[in-house]
Amino acid sequence: MAQESAGIIEAFEAFVRSIDEGRYYDAHEDLEHLWFPRRFEQHDEIKLWKGFINAAVCFELIKRGRSEASRRAWETYLKYLPLLETLVAPHKELYGKIAVLIHNKHCLLCVGFAPSET
Repeated sequence: MAQESAGIIEAFEAFVRSIDEGRYYDAHEDLEHLWFPRRFEQHDEIKLWKGFINAAVCFELIKRGRSEASRRAWETYLKYLPLLETLVAPHKELYGKIAVLIHNKHCLLCVGFAPSET
């Protein structure tokens, strides 16, 4: 269990670095190896990972000028985001911080400003 937890933390640290550096495809890959083997599990944490992956895909598609496809990926992210509210998982606080990072990045890419961290 501790090894799995360390792997999750490591993957999300890499995800944050990739998002911060504008390497959205890499951010997707940072989480894909966690999510893919467990993609059929009906667990909210796994579904939330899928949402985070879709946020990274959205950002990559924005970067490539594919606005309609990026909008669909963003809608998938938004579909899974409410799971965070009721999630019971050891990394819930980390996931909350990731959600704020994603929100701020989306504002920056789509609106052109970064909201304050209130």
